[in-house]
Amino acid sequence: MIKGQLERANELIATFKSRMDEPLKAWQGRLRVGVDLGTANVVVAVVDETGQPVAGALKPAQVVRDGLVVDYVGAVNIVRRLVENLRSTLGTELLTAATAVPPGTGDRDSRATRYVVESAELQVVNVVDEPTAASAVLGVRDGAVVDVGGGTTGISILKEGEVVYTADEPTGGTHFTLVISGHYGLPFSEAEAMKLDPGRQPELLPLVRPVMEKVAAIVRRHLEGWDVPTVYLVGGAFSFHGFVDVMQRQLDVPVLCPAEPLLVTPLGIALCCPAG
Repeated sequence: MIKGQLERANELIATFKSRMDEPLKAWQGRLRVGVDLGTANVVVAVVDETGQPVAGALKPAQVVRDGLVVDYVGAVNIVRRLVENLRSTLGTELLTAATAVPPGTGDRDSRATRYVVESAELQVVNVVDEPTAASAVLGVRDGAVVDVGGGTTGISILKEGEVVYTADEPTGGTHFTLVISGHYGLPFSEAEAMKLDPGRQPELLPLVRPVMEKVAAIVRRHLEGWDVPTVYLVGGAFSFHGFVDVMQRQLDVPVLCPAEPLLVTPLGIALCCPAG
């Protein structure tokens, strides 16, 4: 990705973030929806027919583990509430949606994700893998997209705009929380709050660095044999202080990360919802 592409991606992501706080109300026209069932957050993104962000909503949640829905009723309730609120705010119907799953997810688990989204009276017209959704925002044609969320590390390698390889392994930001919880003897919820506090992250970095290095080793192994010019990092885990630097030192190729890595995949899922 050239510098101009990253700048354009950051501008689009910044617009999406602002629309989460100030959505475009009383919208006229067909809208596209993306629903991201993450390990730490459920995010709904809404874009117009041209791909410009219109609205969005986020709810911290523990309804998914390692990319799999483990609290179906809880996931349904959250998605319904978020979508209903967006419909009310925008003053229009939301009819079709895309959603995403980690690379390599089986049909059964993909169906569970689809059913959660359909519970909000949305017709699911596309299910994509998470790193591929992120590439729709970043404009990647050649390179690897690494999506590290709460539970998994997903990798997609693209050549000339086509996905030629995907992989997924169960290591992510939740493992940071487990290490912090064990070290300090804290309940998971308190360790999660500590992890998300930017002021505490520098002191926590030595504790979680081994998990970061494990993620880097996973990525390095999956890149073997591929001529990857650049690795693009997305997912909420990369908001943690020092994680991008660890990846840069551990990998043998240039690494780029957008300004708001948490929001890239949800926005990309919406962009993967066909217009029309």
